[in-house]
Amino acid sequence: MSNLMVFTGVVSAFLTGLLGSVHCIGMCGGIVGTLTMQLLPEIRQSPLRLFPYLLTYNLGRIASYTFAGLLVGGLGSSFTAVLPEPHKLSIYISGGFMIALGIYLGSWWSTLDWLERLGAKLWRRIEPLGRRFFPVDKHWKMLGVGAIWGWLPCGLVYTALALALSASLDQGGPTRAALLMFAFGLGTLPTLLATGSAAYWLAKFTRHLWVRRAAGILAIGFGLYLIVIPHADHAQHHHDLSQAHEEMDHSAHHNMH
Repeated sequence: MSNLMVFTGVVSAFLTGLLGSVHCIGMCGGIVGTLTMQLLPEIRQSPLRLFPYLLTYNLGRIASYTFAGLLVGGLGSSFTAVLPEPHKLSIYISGGFMIALGIYLGSWWSTLDWLERLGAKLWRRIEPLGRRFFPVDKHWKMLGVGAIWGWLPCGLVYTALALALSASLDQGGPTRAALLMFAFGLGTLPTLLATGSAAYWLAKFTRHLWVRRAAGILAIGFGLYLIVIPHADHAQHHHDLSQAHEEMDHSAHHNMH
């Protein structure tokens, strides 16, 4: 597997998190706000003292994403040997889910609601574990809650997991799948680390429909890119090979005469 493919996958996952953060601020922003209110007033009112708590929470969340990537990657790798064209399938999965995410973000159609409903069944079993960390007044409790909340049903996370699955189908294995989920988590960080007036401004900004639709269009465009470019490269590769064979045949024919 080329370094370029690995780099492209990591960038795809990071952009998924970054573009989808307009969705994050609506769902996870409220959770972060609830957790923050349990801290002492002198911590809440000081961005410098609050930041380590928010960072710890997000590290727990990203750790869960990374572990989920390992699980999905292991599952995908086990099917690679029996699938007829795993590389082509991986392209369609990653591109298709990016397009579905774009439609979802733009509020044109709830393309990922069915996945969130399935995830809700698992969430009902996991969510009670998070209550053991309340009140969330210490760093290790923030880490624990973040690790639990990383399993919250979310179409954005499921899109990233689809990218991770496609990477494992394309001979990437569990390690690459975990790397992609880690990159996805990093993409969501800028929005979810915002505090105070910055968080208020982001929440207000992302409520605008045009913001969500702009992110949706970018995601759809990126999904189309993931699908179309490999086929264009494949066609160009075959064209170059055919041209090289024609030149060799022409040269051989010329030498015979």
